[in-house]
Amino acid sequence: MAASTLSSPATHTRSIVYWTATVLIAAELGVGGVWDIARIPYVRDLVVHLGYPTYFLVLLGIWKFLGAIALLMPGRPVVKEWAYAGAFFVYTGAIASHLTERYAVGEVAVLTVMTALTVLSWALRPPSRRPGPAVR
Repeated sequence: MAASTLSSPATHTRSIVYWTATVLIAAELGVGGVWDIARIPYVRDLVVHLGYPTYFLVLLGIWKFLGAIALLMPGRPVVKEWAYAGAFFVYTGAIASHLTERYAVGEVAVLTVMTALTVLSWALRPPSRRPGPAVR
């Protein structure tokens, strides 16, 4: 094998960090999306306290669930870009909502971690998962 086709330890580590962040984001989006669609009492009460209508949960939940699928499926890099943007907007919007309403401010730390994982996954995605020509 040529040296250029061998995987370096840095590439291996980058791949592990990418997939760890991506799976965590997709899991949170997927589970959160199902909870939103089902309007479970905890989520419904939180959204109402933040001042949003409960029907917003169904819209948000469907997009979260589809975003989770988009992040994990092969191909479709432009769809992944939209999913990353959506996740970023969801988490930063939730941070702003929690801070504005002074509601469950302790959750801001978790939301900040989810935002950071979203950015990390986006930044470390391999060329095959980026829009435009794949660079090898």
